[in-house]
Amino acid sequence: MAGALILIVEDNPRNLKLIRDILQFRGYTTLEAETGEAGVTLARERQPALILMDVQLPGMDGRTATKALKADPSTQKIPIIAMTA
Repeated sequence: MAGALILIVEDNPRNLKLIRDILQFRGYTTLEAETGEAGVTLARERQPALILMDVQLPGMDGRTATKALKADPSTQKIPIIAMTA
């Protein structure tokens, strides 16, 4: 899976940087979104191999974004891992 595209949906800049740096160091390509709405849009457009989803987000929270992605046939098979502090 090295080199795979991973979408990080995280609104905390420090957490986002940490996750991005670790994944990129391991050879993954990352996409980033700071809101649930932006995460859903990016997932539909770019079809990442994995989504790391913060639970508490401004606007659409991570649970609602995950439900929207799982209800959409184009994104329902993308694995989503919930993250929370």
